[in-house]
Amino acid sequence: MSSLPPCLTDREYAKLLALRVGVRRFLRWSEERAAEVGLTATQHQLLLAIRGHSDPRGPTIGELADYLCTRHHSAVQLIDRVEHLGLVTRHRGKGRDRRVVRLTLTTAGEGKLTLLSTLHLQELQRLAPLVMAWAGQASAAPNAPVTPATP
Repeated sequence: MSSLPPCLTDREYAKLLALRVGVRRFLRWSEERAAEVGLTATQHQLLLAIRGHSDPRGPTIGELADYLCTRHHSAVQLIDRVEHLGLVTRHRGKGRDRRVVRLTLTTAGEGKLTLLSTLHLQELQRLAPLVMAWAGQASAAPNAPVTPATP
């Protein structure tokens, strides 16, 4: 940051706080749901990254590292643990480059992810009106009151 940004209003700070608190509460809720099925939040994110990847062969380890915002070797360690749980399988590339490893979910991994994803979609639908209200506040008059986040 080379120069100081323009002064922000109290309302803008309050909006940012409300958003960050809401995001943190959602993430905490998500961590608790993952723990209920025996996963960490990062393991849940890994399963989602594999299932949500557009290539039907599955993502590579490098692609998963990008999705998880981590380094390749950290992704490998996470994959090792999730593979040990029987939730993912590795597939070595065919053809010229056999170094490429892709991952897919096992039936057990698919089952855990389906359960968690169903719960998350329901929670997001429940939160949608709150998010829309926040977005409306973001474009409202500068002196309009900000609704505080509640637990």
